[in-house]
Amino acid sequence: QVQLVESGGGLVQAGGSLRLSCAASGRTFSSYAMGWFRQAPGKEREFVAAISRSGVSTSVKGRFTISRDNAKNTVYLQMNNLEPEDTAVYYCAARAALYEGSYYSSSGPYGYWGQGTQVTVSS
Repeated sequence: QVQLVESGGGLVQAGGSLRLSCAASGRTFSSYAMGWFRQAPGKEREFVAAISRSGVSTSVKGRFTISRDNAKNTVYLQMNNLEPEDTAVYYCAARAALYEGSYYSSSGPYGYWGQGTQVTVSS
């Protein structure tokens, strides 16, 4: 089992950058594929980025980059050139993955979720 705690959210002006962190408990972090999702008010949760155990990654926005540091049990989301439309609660998620190159871009496979961190981008 793994517990996830996000941090790094806040208020930023359009065009600015933020780096979100998600710290995972437990000694088997490297066994998990990780993902970032977000949910804006009145909207459904949507996929942002994902990374496999081996570091293969994908992102829906070229402005966002996901990375992981297995030694620190942490996954990051670097967000650049932020826009007001990026305002949302950002969640990280984890899934135990058998294959080191697999990542998941839908919420269903993820069994563990953090509590979320608010990102607000002002215009």
